[in-house]
Amino acid sequence: MRALALATVLFCASSALAGFTPEQEKQLADATYVYVQSERKSGEWSKPAEIWFFVDGGKVYVGTRPGSWRVKRIQAGRTKARIAIGKVDGPAFEATGAVVKDPAIEEKLMAAFAKKYPEGWNRHEQSFRDGFKGGERVLVAYTPR
Repeated sequence: MRALALATVLFCASSALAGFTPEQEKQLADATYVYVQSERKSGEWSKPAEIWFFVDGGKVYVGTRPGSWRVKRIQAGRTKARIAIGKVDGPAFEATGAVVKDPAIEEKLMAAFAKKYPEGWNRHEQSFRDGFKGGERVLVAYTPR
């Protein structure tokens, strides 16, 4: 019984540390975009979608419309995603997507977008702020597998 408890603790600890490799962390820090592919019913990957992103706590976050295919697929239980870093054919990793409601992360994402995307942020800031408040935009977290 003790061995099972220890194995469970070690498994949970290693899962919590999985996150990104140091190389992926650098690539994400240097990248302007990520390209998200979600899993279709057939098991094939969708077309890659270029999107602004924010990294926090070992996860990639994006703000998107609740009617987007990535959100519809997550809500249908198809949470598997492929994230390419920097370009469509860039280094990639598989992740698990989840729609999350976390106002603190939403604020961190918007602050990061203001710094990372200053030209575009001027045009899109109000849409993000109003969207998160009104439900026209949701936060999706991608956790590396």
